[in-house]
Amino acid sequence: MKAAVLCNGATLQQEDGVWRIIGDPTEGALLVAAAKAGLTKTELEGRAPLERELPFDAERKMMTIVRRTEHGPVVYSKGAPDVLLTRCAARLTVDGRTEVLDDEHRRLIGAANASLAQQALRLLGVACKPLGQLMGTDQEVERDLTVLGLFAMKDPLRSEATEAVRLCRQAGIRTAMITGDHKETAVAISRELGLHRSDEMALSGAELDGLTDEQLAQQGERVTVYARVSAEHKLRVVQAWKRNGAIVAMTGDGGNDAPAVKAAHIGVAMGLAGTDVTKEASDMVVTDDSFASIAAAVEEGRGIIDNIRKTVHFLLSCNVSEVLVMLFATLFGLPLPLLPIQILWMNLVTDGFPALALAVDPKAQDLMQPPPRQAQARLLDGGRLWTIAGEGLMLAVIALGAFSYSLFVWQQPIDQARTVTFTVMVAAQLVHAFNCRSDRWSLFHVGATTNHVLIWAVVASLALQVGILTIPFVGPIFKVAPLPVEDWELMVAMALLPLVIVEGGK
Repeated sequence: MKAAVLCNGATLQQEDGVWRIIGDPTEGALLVAAAKAGLTKTELEGRAPLERELPFDAERKMMTIVRRTEHGPVVYSKGAPDVLLTRCAARLTVDGRTEVLDDEHRRLIGAANASLAQQALRLLGVACKPLGQLMGTDQEVERDLTVLGLFAMKDPLRSEATEAVRLCRQAGIRTAMITGDHKETAVAISRELGLHRSDEMALSGAELDGLTDEQLAQQGERVTVYARVSAEHKLRVVQAWKRNGAIVAMTGDGGNDAPAVKAAHIGVAMGLAGTDVTKEASDMVVTDDSFASIAAAVEEGRGIIDNIRKTVHFLLSCNVSEVLVMLFATLFGLPLPLLPIQILWMNLVTDGFPALALAVDPKAQDLMQPPPRQAQARLLDGGRLWTIAGEGLMLAVIALGAFSYSLFVWQQPIDQARTVTFTVMVAAQLVHAFNCRSDRWSLFHVGATTNHVLIWAVVASLALQVGILTIPFVGPIFKVAPLPVEDWELMVAMALLPLVIVEGGK
């Protein structure tokens, strides 16, 4: 415990009565454990000033600090147990004696390391040795150490992490863990997350070194865990996925993550634990350092795309209907069913309000079930364009039907027939806005009242339309005529037809 405190770059700081870790959380956990045992870093460092430091790096997977003690310089090292053991020549027994580290004890320590790692525990080895002289190479300082023991610690999963991984898998997003932890630890944690399955692979950094870039790309689909990796390994993994044609998002916090984060299509840095280098290299910063926030961002992005598609769908189908009404009337030799001022009103007001409301439509419940869109996919595919054309034709036929019924069956004046057509077209388009909320599910499944903005937009548009028909000084501007009761009944019936037809199709 003393060695772990003296070979430590973190500090504990009290703010407003609350103790906080400044620095690496793993090192901070060691300081907390030591403080509970009565060992404080300030007191120990006061008796053993710093003389030399070999900081941690991803290649060595260990760090070393040399301190001056009353017995002379002493080396304190900590790092990955499997790496640290290769630098050790002796072991400390339970009664404080130093003995040669033979093969049997190396095997026992290695077995303990593997056993604890399989329990999803993170492990650190600690070692020390007296140093005859301060002036030596790094290799000489970190050689012939005496292993003191292992620290096993649990880095508990956030409660929302497992659900976020499940949601991503359901959405067709492949998630892989890339970590510096021991392979067994990484696999155990990934199983707790639901990330690693029995038919999937885990690769260590050493195993990655034995694969060519082509082999790595070929095996990528089956690998969910990359353990004991360096910055170069992370970059290779990202590049391998990109060669497979995948859209790659890479998360990271440390400086050694920055190259891979920058190389990915979407670089994601951690806002709390992330270094400035990684944040600069990233495209997005997660402020709460939670993977669940990334899954939520994906869902939010899908919701935005979906709502843009709904809005464009609505506007195009309405515009197609207006074009077809005028086209069919011309082809069949009918009087113009709509006047320019009326078409302008529909485009600016009655189409505009529902379109804005569809842009803020609540996210669909099954939004994370379809696979991701292809990068080259169009906003509106061929099937949806045909749907838009069909719905535009439907609205046009309804409007022309109302026009013809008023003009030829009831023998009403042309101004009155145009007023009926104008109002039916407005009301039918407003009703059609509810159809556009989902191209798969019935309105009753989606929820007719779940988009309150759309309801108010439709009510406001209908109120404006009724105002045009009933306010005396406004009617002449839009060339509308007063309507009898039977016309209102016809308009209501015709306006509801889009909902009946599309709902029947769904």
